Amino acid sequence: MKEYKSRIADKILKNKLLSKGAVLIEGPKWCGKTTTAEQIALSVLYMTKPEDMKQNISLAEINPSLLLSGDVPRLIDEWQVAPKLWDAIRFEVDHRNLEGQFILTGSSVPINMDEVTHSGTGRYTRMIMRPMTLFESRESNGSVSLKDLFEGKNNITGINNLSLEDVAYLCCRGGWPRATFMDKEIALEQAFDYLDSVINSDVSKVDDVSRNPERTKNIMRSYARNLGSQASNETIKSDVLKNDSFSLDTDTVLSYINALRKIFVVEDTMAWNPNLRSKTAIRTTETRYFVDPSIAVAALGIGPNDLINDLNTFGLIFENLCVRDLRVYAESLKGTVYHYRDASDLECDTVIHLRDGSYGLVEIKIGGDMLIEEGVNNLIKLQNKIDITKMKKPSFLMVLTAIGKYAYKREDGVYVVPIGCLKN
Repeated sequence: MKEYKSRIADKILKNKLLSKGAVLIEGPKWCGKTTTAEQIALSVLYMTKPEDMKQNISLAEINPSLLLSGDVPRLIDEWQVAPKLWDAIRFEVDHRNLEGQFILTGSSVPINMDEVTHSGTGRYTRMIMRPMTLFESRESNGSVSLKDLFEGKNNITGINNLSLEDVAYLCCRGGWPRATFMDKEIALEQAFDYLDSVINSDVSKVDDVSRNPERTKNIMRSYARNLGSQASNETIKSDVLKNDSFSLDTDTVLSYINALRKIFVVEDTMAWNPNLRSKTAIRTTETRYFVDPSIAVAALGIGPNDLINDLNTFGLIFENLCVRDLRVYAESLKGTVYHYRDASDLECDTVIHLRDGSYGLVEIKIGGDMLIEEGVNNLIKLQNKIDITKMKKPSFLMVLTAIGKYAYKREDGVYVVPIGCLKN
């Protein structure tokens, strides 16, 4: 078997299989859904295996139980080519009355659920996979644990081994599993290949609506220019029109963005709405991000040296990388990543909110004393606004950086942690 780098999703999948009869793994293409499922599956059905595909699809219509027979958990890969398998699996789960029977993986393009009669409630559970974090790809040494921070452990220290050039490269390479095994120059091409696939095929397959590849690329480029912002669809439309020779309305832009969202290319961050001492109005607009920073890099047509020479753009791309990693880490802790901004323009890049009500406030900065101080001041201002008589106080305040030799706790209690030290 080819080398496999352990994923945080491994444990999540095992736990999901203990709770339901079938697990559906969703996420962007190339993120490793099938490979991860293969690590735990005891039998596999590859629905699109060329020599078996026609027979498999026929059997799914006339006798699906034959396809579902095998040691469990049984992986059904590319299950969406035969949508009736959904109901057949649901029936089989009911009949067997056992957990951990099936794992479903497939294209990131959603299927037409018209052929499905049952929602799967109580039988299926879903999980999201994303591209690899730096800890999973073994670029972060994992000396600082997010779980430890939530548990109040104070002995947080670490030594960062990543330079600014390293982080620039990792932003451009992205977290695509196969890219982590490739030579650097070849690895950098993977995101551009991904972009080509999205604009020329996937964005139209999602709902069988033909979409112009050049327009798709222009919209994704505008998205990249607006990373970490609450840019409206109207703003993106105006930006695109500078390079679009056709007429374009806001509804069309929304249609393209929704298509990109359905195939897990873009993944915006919801606004966090805490209890505040003041009556400050909270902005509820979602914040724009890609599921992986390398997509933004490819959309802009740039590389590591370009980021080094343009620290403003680098800062936005780095923020997207951190959001990607924090989402994966948070999910393993049963948490969600949010963004905070209010009418006074006080902002917090990420708020990690766990199911039990615990939360941590995180500002993202490339590094340097001035930017770190700016992040610290924002965190303390927000902390002071929160009404801790109505909700918990923050478990921690953290400035997450690209560079810096050490991870440490400041005298004011704020943690400064390089991304090269962080894990879940």
